[in-house]
Amino acid sequence: MTPLAPNPWGDRRRVRIGLLGGSFNPAHDGHRHIAQLSLKLLRLHEVWLLVSPQNPLKSTSGMAALAERLASAQAVMAGNPRLRPTTLETALGTRYTADTLTALAIRFPCARFVWLMGADNLAQMEHWARWPRIFRTVPVAIFARGPYSARTLATKAARRFGRFRVSPTRPRALCAKRPPAWAFLHIRRHPASSTAIRSRLV
Repeated sequence: MTPLAPNPWGDRRRVRIGLLGGSFNPAHDGHRHIAQLSLKLLRLHEVWLLVSPQNPLKSTSGMAALAERLASAQAVMAGNPRLRPTTLETALGTRYTADTLTALAIRFPCARFVWLMGADNLAQMEHWARWPRIFRTVPVAIFARGPYSARTLATKAARRFGRFRVSPTRPRALCAKRPPAWAFLHIRRHPASSTAIRSRLV
């Protein structure tokens, strides 16, 4: 599914779009859970699922083809036109999130993007290429996830940008914040896991 080019109303309003990146190997109900909560809590117009051509931090072993992973995301997100799986990173020719966000800002100047991710990603974000640029480019919403949540706020990324943290009681304010701005959202956790799904299929 190709994302609509903002602005669909033809006026000066900024479209609020959440970006949920990942391998989606495969996509599952936990991804849908996060995407739908993002629409509600952050008052987003859409969530784009950026199906990565290949996560630089993950092995290619056991990684399904891009078309297969996109199809799994489309199946899981079916029924809600505001949840839009896409291979934009492939189209943009970007490999790293920092570069993808820069390219999207240029390509869609009328959009107000928010990066969405689980607490497990924040815990290892210091290994991402040019990760501080992500915080300086768009607001970031971090969702509690399993055992990672307790130690997330002690990570390098959380400490470095600690003074830019937005109160979790006002998540809708995040989109309007000028980066850097981020919020840690305590949500009902979903038990689904791509790793667990793959292990059952072996």
